[in-house]
Amino acid sequence: MDMKNIKYILLFALAVLANACIENKLTIETLPSEKVNFNYEVSGDYYKLDYLVGSSIQFTNTSSLQGNFTWDFGDGSPVTSEASPVHKYELAGLYNVTLTLENVGMKSYKILINDITPSIAIKDMEDDICEVNKTYLGFAVTVPNPDNKSLEYEWIFPTGTLDENGDIITLSTKEDPGKVKFQNVGSQTVTVQVKLGGRKLQEGIMKVPVGYTEAVKTLYFAVKEGTIQAYKLAKNVPSEVKVYPFDLGVKSGQHPYNLLFSDSLLYVIDAGKQIGYVNDIDGNLGDGKISVLSKDGLIVEDMLTNNGGTAFNDPHYGYIDETQKILYYTDRNTGIRRLALNERNLQLDPTADKYAYFVQNSTLGYYKFGYDYGAIGACFAKSSTGVWWWPKTFNGVGIFRFMDSDIGGTTVPSSGMTAGGLFIKSFVLDEVNKVIYLAIRVGATPGIYAIPMADMPNESAGEAMLQNTIKNYLVKELVSNGEGTSGEYIDICQMALDPDDGSVYFGFRADPTSATNSGVMRCYKDGASYKVETVIAGVEIYGIAINHKKSKLF
Repeated sequence: MDMKNIKYILLFALAVLANACIENKLTIETLPSEKVNFNYEVSGDYYKLDYLVGSSIQFTNTSSLQGNFTWDFGDGSPVTSEASPVHKYELAGLYNVTLTLENVGMKSYKILINDITPSIAIKDMEDDICEVNKTYLGFAVTVPNPDNKSLEYEWIFPTGTLDENGDIITLSTKEDPGKVKFQNVGSQTVTVQVKLGGRKLQEGIMKVPVGYTEAVKTLYFAVKEGTIQAYKLAKNVPSEVKVYPFDLGVKSGQHPYNLLFSDSLLYVIDAGKQIGYVNDIDGNLGDGKISVLSKDGLIVEDMLTNNGGTAFNDPHYGYIDETQKILYYTDRNTGIRRLALNERNLQLDPTADKYAYFVQNSTLGYYKFGYDYGAIGACFAKSSTGVWWWPKTFNGVGIFRFMDSDIGGTTVPSSGMTAGGLFIKSFVLDEVNKVIYLAIRVGATPGIYAIPMADMPNESAGEAMLQNTIKNYLVKELVSNGEGTSGEYIDICQMALDPDDGSVYFGFRADPTSATNSGVMRCYKDGASYKVETVIAGVEIYGIAINHKKSKLF
């Protein structure tokens, strides 16, 4: 074959390839619209994503067919036959919008219309934090107003608010109420009520955290069916200043028996819904958890959850070893487990090594010689000498003491049990002043006791030496209105010690017959005797803890 023929063959092949490329080129087709259909959006440049009351909403007919159309906006307004109408909703709600084509069909979409809510922001604050009776700050209110209606304002300030002239201010009808300062510590609630075109909107509310004038410790407590709150432990407070709690805005949980503070974090141990015996055959009723909060409550993380596990494994009580940075936590009755403080987002799996028991009822020499299977646990702690104190309230009543080296042994620990016959859910060791504080429910007059640690006897199983003299140490009788069964009754479930002055704080939920009201209480030594006083009245709480790092705010 000569070169001329080869040339023609190559030209022919290229032409075939070119035609093949052209014939297989994809084309983009525009699919026809549905016979009846529409879309909508907020018109204008503002609040386009909010779909607010009063917004102008543009409805566009995209139907492929022509004919007699009608629009029903679902709010009771008259139907319209406009091609692409604009509509405003006067009330918030979920509406069903329907476009109908005569003799063909209809198309409906749901549209959610949101109400207008004022939002408050702090402006022009002179300091890094708002300090009581010192820091002036202003407030700005933002009110979306897509319909450009008239606005009326009414600011409501808490008791003890002063304007820039130093005068008491409780109300203001100005959009800008001016700068104010607060005479009280804690969450100070500022409210603005706005009328839009004469219609009263939902209130705008801001809780301003107001700190103390000097750095002091902070007490944290979990309110029953409420939130975690913080309270400044200020002393010698000026007469014109009142100290109220800060509301951290974090729910307390189901049964947050213990709060534990370490570094700048608060650990919340919540026993969940099931707090007593339940025939958990399927092992899926567990819902207890351990949560971790930043000291201001702005960050909340899960440390451990027991969702779907057996309710007997829900975490109930805890103790933090600050040296080892370990959290020890009990289940309902069997034993104590432990985790590093930096653990997060764990799901409890009792079969995994990570969740193996540190100690169990059956791995101490007291088993069958002081308590038995099902011995219900309570708050526990470790002394500076390495002795664990672990009260039991059923199938062995008293405080059982042991060392790490006693675990797994078959003989009764030499530390010895104590407080035999006394039902103790909560206690605290004051090793500085060498006193132990007990909250006793059964076996003695219910109430708070302060006992020199030297007077705590070393008892054998079945002995009740302390019970014979316990009446000598009663500080205050307190009849609680707790919850749970007789063996697992919960009333005063935690006590927190301030070692600097020896004060012990606890939550008391009063029985209707009690002469003392519910509240946060403080037990302290006054001269040669001990007393109990109310710190915060009218609140029912579970766990309680102290942040010993002093600060003006948190």
